[in-house]
Amino acid sequence: MKLPDDPIILEILPEFIDQWLDDLTNLFPALVAAKNSQDLYRMGHTIKGSCAQFGLEDVSLMGIELMGYAKAEQWDKAMALRTKIYAAILEVKNYIESL
Repeated sequence: MKLPDDPIILEILPEFIDQWLDDLTNLFPALVAAKNSQDLYRMGHTIKGSCAQFGLEDVSLMGIELMGYAKAEQWDKAMALRTKIYAAILEVKNYIESL
């Protein structure tokens, strides 16, 4: 993890993290339950782009992986990946809270 040096980005990072943890807890399972591949794909695309901007390259790559699962409608793999994404973002939250 290589967080950006920009103080404005670092200031908004905690809110960004909390929003993703909420989306992964509430929205993600609902999209999978509804078999909404289009919105799940969009979520993966947003994870890819937004996490890259914050220096969370590993999470960004998981966003790309999620896009593939959504497109292929591989719901079990998507849910397993959700666990990994959540853990990675939670790790960032714990890290920035320790600073």
